[in-house]
Amino acid sequence: MTSLQEIAKALVAPGKGILAADESSGTIKKRFDSIKVESTEENRRDYREMLFRAKGAASHISGVILYDETLRQKAADGTPLVKVLESQGVIPGIKVDKGTKPLPFHEGEVVTEGLDGLRERLQEYYKLGARFTKWRGVYSISDTMPSAASITANAHALARYAALAQEANLVPIVEPEVLMDGDHGIEACEYVTEEVLRAVFSELAVAEVDLTGMLLKPNMVIHGEDAAEPASHQEVAERTVAVFRRVVPAAVPGIVFLSGGQSDEDATIHLNLMNKLGPQPWALSFSYGRALQAAPLKAWSGKKENVAAGQAAYLERAKANGAAALGKYAA
Repeated sequence: MTSLQEIAKALVAPGKGILAADESSGTIKKRFDSIKVESTEENRRDYREMLFRAKGAASHISGVILYDETLRQKAADGTPLVKVLESQGVIPGIKVDKGTKPLPFHEGEVVTEGLDGLRERLQEYYKLGARFTKWRGVYSISDTMPSAASITANAHALARYAALAQEANLVPIVEPEVLMDGDHGIEACEYVTEEVLRAVFSELAVAEVDLTGMLLKPNMVIHGEDAAEPASHQEVAERTVAVFRRVVPAAVPGIVFLSGGQSDEDATIHLNLMNKLGPQPWALSFSYGRALQAAPLKAWSGKKENVAAGQAAYLERAKANGAAALGKYAA
């Protein structure tokens, strides 16, 4: 049995990162609507199979986070999609949270659900071939948010999830996401990100989670998308690394950033600049969804004759981010 530490390290191997292909049914429908393709089970399978079969992707992609449906799906030729990934040398993972629900008495704030029955689901996912997992907590920034209740509730859920995942011999990816929504400056994001991470690591310690067998998937420290004065790429990189150096224990093998509403190019440039700041206690890599998929989705547009074009677009984004994970990306 491969250890949690070996899997965690393999996921952040030099020059490699993770494809987040764990869009819920609602999210993938929005993506498909943008290219005027109906979100049927067959179309979803064809799209993901196109990505998973892209030759050469494993040079830059270490693992793929799947949605429950995808973990159970078979390719057009009958091969389970999990086996398609494994045959390429890519580790299959699974998103295990059940999405967010409003936090009582805290308007505009949410807490992630899915802890009930999670132990049994994790055992099943392991049998189906998953070797790592992901759970997302979400925090908003405003004059009154995030509240202490939001920070505490989500940190507790993330820690309980992580402990259950490790118990099932699955590497947990802990994803506390401070959203870009709003007009706040980068200073507000820096403050909130630090508060959130302090709470998360405090709860992980209480839950006795082994930090050497997990990964962190955070937001970058960045201005709100409607900010009057956006920060420079360099400032985003420097403030982000500074926060993690203050808060993230060196025992964590890697930090795999989410792109969180940034453009493909911005997400890649920021990661590259962070890695140019010199060696850190943990690997700095990526776990991108839209930033890896927007270009291939558009190139494919639901047509069989466009599969090669879709794969080429995906490989281009994977290669760019693999280079950024080494600090060697040239825009």
